[in-house]
Amino acid sequence: MVLIFKMKYRLTIATILLFAFIACKENYPTKSEKHSILEQAKWFLGDWENRTNEGNFREIWKQVNDSSYAAESFISVGKDTVFYEKVDLIQRNDSLFYIVSVKDQNKEQPVSFYMTKATASELVFENPKHDFPTAITYTKITTDSIVAGISGMKDGKKMSESFPMHKKN
Repeated sequence: MVLIFKMKYRLTIATILLFAFIACKENYPTKSEKHSILEQAKWFLGDWENRTNEGNFREIWKQVNDSSYAAESFISVGKDTVFYEKVDLIQRNDSLFYIVSVKDQNKEQPVSFYMTKATASELVFENPKHDFPTAITYTKITTDSIVAGISGMKDGKKMSESFPMHKKN
């Protein structure tokens, strides 16, 4: 009788521990779930460009670690670089930030934009306190074609610019 009681007791304890383990495990995101917000922007990664008669626009995105991507974006005319910016796309907890530093602007201090919209083909980052732009949008057209856009108010007028790019081979 004592043996049966001990077996039932151990079985009950084992069952309780199993349910506790399962319940606790579900409350903590796995490593892949934890960084799923950043992974929504995985299609940013690569070397993108748009060559026009006015100049060459290029954006190069690389993965830094499991919570950040980094990019260099520049416009060159001939052999001269006429525009350069550094971008960090960083996940902090459950938020994604687009942090940009532009050469010769804002004393080269970084400006942060917070992700406000995410779909499979579009990410929108906003900072309503910034002068211009207040919004930065990336739209995936195809796996090798994207459009980056900036928009906001400039000199009292609504302005926007688009930068179509294709993946460089």
